[in-house]
Amino acid sequence: MNLSVLPSNISFLFLLCIFLATSCRSKKNLVNITQKKTPTSVQEFIEGSEVLKNSFSGFALYDPEKEEMLYQHNADKYFTPASNTKIFTLYTALELLGDSIPALKYIVKNDSLIFWGTADPSFLNPQTPENKTIMTFLKKRTEKLFFASSNFQDKRYGAGWAWDDFGYSYQSEKSPFPIHGNLVRFKSQLNGNGVDISPKPFETLVFYNPQIGGTSIQIRRKEFENIFEYNQIQSTDKDFEKDIPFHYSNEFFVELMSIILEKNVELLPIKMIIPENVKTIYSVQVDEIYEPLMQESDNFMAEQILLTCSNEVFDTMNTQKIIRFFTKEYLKESPDQPLWRDGSGLSRYNLFTPQTMIFLLNKIYKKIPEERIFNIFPTGKKQGTIKDWYAPFVHAKTGTLSNKHCLSGYITTRKEKTLLFSFMHNNYITSSTPLKEEMQKILNFIHMKY
Repeated sequence: MNLSVLPSNISFLFLLCIFLATSCRSKKNLVNITQKKTPTSVQEFIEGSEVLKNSFSGFALYDPEKEEMLYQHNADKYFTPASNTKIFTLYTALELLGDSIPALKYIVKNDSLIFWGTADPSFLNPQTPENKTIMTFLKKRTEKLFFASSNFQDKRYGAGWAWDDFGYSYQSEKSPFPIHGNLVRFKSQLNGNGVDISPKPFETLVFYNPQIGGTSIQIRRKEFENIFEYNQIQSTDKDFEKDIPFHYSNEFFVELMSIILEKNVELLPIKMIIPENVKTIYSVQVDEIYEPLMQESDNFMAEQILLTCSNEVFDTMNTQKIIRFFTKEYLKESPDQPLWRDGSGLSRYNLFTPQTMIFLLNKIYKKIPEERIFNIFPTGKKQGTIKDWYAPFVHAKTGTLSNKHCLSGYITTRKEKTLLFSFMHNNYITSSTPLKEEMQKILNFIHMKY
């Protein structure tokens, strides 16, 4: 259009209209950008989240009273669950164990007492209340003591574990009769003049190695030996504490047990299956294991308690055997076939779906009272791995590996309802903090809405 042929007043009015129309559209677009609509449903929260778009995320929300799924997003897709696997371990123990943990099994033959381990993780474990049942029982016996190990039919590590993590406290070796959580603890003395070593027998197995270097205390272990090396043992750090797994062998166990009991313990030279007339000694109440298992996400307790379940069913300890049995007998109604490989979630071979996690949470919810569940699970702003996150109305198990974070459990609402939920996030490249912040918003919304 040639504006020069129009009268000047008409040209001015025409340009003014164009300016006003453009200005209105710009302001409207600016309002849309700056005044983003507040989500009014869980669906809008999940599907409109910019944070969740940066990961592969799944979610399920379930009402156990109505027995219906309230919302699901990628709930039938498989995710690496990390420590959400411990929910499987907990449910297995709830179904297969009684009120107390079996500590050892034994028989008396002539002048000999033969005993088998049960994988009980509580013996002299600093993570559990002191229990002297085994110590008292074995110390008082007048027979010769023989340890039988033939019921342990597993490997030191689970399938899919990082084998070069042998020196880290989160990956203690599995064993038939654990002692001290299968860890050696190095802790600064109160006067700051050195480091205490526990258990005491390991003091003679710690050696100075100047080649390690470094300005702070560093301690390491040779993979298949119980030789610990350090660069310095003096510490001005009163809070210094480091746990390192020791390498388990049956020979080393009886040697260590002889020192602890102050009497000779020998390894039974022949393989002997557990006879029918065997007797059982029990140690701690089960919740004294279940609480650190879930609240502190204790990998060692998870693996050992699954072996304990195996020993109760088969008189042998084998992780894959008990998983196959339990999956077939107790999880056959699961909406998706779980790919379950270990007790702790250290294995990256584990694959579960959010709706399978809901299925499992609902099994637990029907099995034991709500109050007990909330005592066992971590609680927001109160206990366990979520004590710095969420709110006291969230009772849930975390699960974290590199680029993977999950949160599954129970939420109580403003209307005093209990709902089951499962968040599963995989394949993100940021830290997990943005995901936690987003889940916190969504859980707060669920608490208020329902």
